[in-house]
Amino acid sequence: MAYFSKLNQYKDAGLLIIRVGLGAMFIYHGYPKLMAGTEGWAGLGASTKYVGINFAPVFWGFLAALVETLGGFLLVIGLAFRPVCLLLVINLVVAAAMHLGKGDGLQGAAHAIEDAVMFAGLLFIGPGKYSVDKR
Repeated sequence: MAYFSKLNQYKDAGLLIIRVGLGAMFIYHGYPKLMAGTEGWAGLGASTKYVGINFAPVFWGFLAALVETLGGFLLVIGLAFRPVCLLLVINLVVAAAMHLGKGDGLQGAAHAIEDAVMFAGLLFIGPGKYSVDKR
């Protein structure tokens, strides 16, 4: 459509919208997990059993919460963008495996899968020019 043909010149603005929107939501969801303490981290980290990791659930839970929270902030500003995307993909694969393993089916795992696909794509695209990592 002719109306949308010129939007390609604003791809960096589109990447900024994606980064800020997803980053803010990951901070929103991750911060309470980060503040939950060892009991909360143990529950969160127990999800790694669905990918064959059966040790140190507190450690894995803390890392998952940290990746969500700090990773969300780094997404917003566009710093260490590709490593953060990779860590979030790993985090979301575990989340999807947990939902599938608990019997939630594809409906329960869909959000984690959708976000993992988005971050996998962003890993290749990069943060855009409106970022600390701009090139």
